Amino acid sequence: MSLLVILALAQAVAAKVERPTECGSSGVQRELNLCAEQEFLAADAQLNAQWSLTAAAMRRADRASEPHTDGRPGYFDQLLAGQRAWLAFRDAHCTSEGYHARGGSMQPMLVSGCKETLTRERTAQLRALANETG
Repeated sequence: MSLLVILALAQAVAAKVERPTECGSSGVQRELNLCAEQEFLAADAQLNAQWSLTAAAMRRADRASEPHTDGRPGYFDQLLAGQRAWLAFRDAHCTSEGYHARGGSMQPMLVSGCKETLTRERTAQLRALANETG
């Protein structure tokens, strides 16, 4: 067995050992941080799925309205620019939110919680945009 395969198996086993069965049940900060990160990652996966749907809707809108004669970016290009700006905002804002516990063991939980909240809000915005654009 190659070293890479052994390392991958070891990481998988360690991840299963570290994952709590009920998030936050022990009240240990390390566990709370892990749970908050898992909740953010779940929200981020939903955002990515919605992004695909919304991007497809924007591309359809671009095809339906070609050629663009007003000199402005197309639907998809504007969506992409907005998403990039939103990601920069989310990450910077949530880093600031984490400063309420700057350097403390609770800081990662605050950052992950903030990212989860903003990511869920953005997912709803993308869903609404896709529905409006159709």
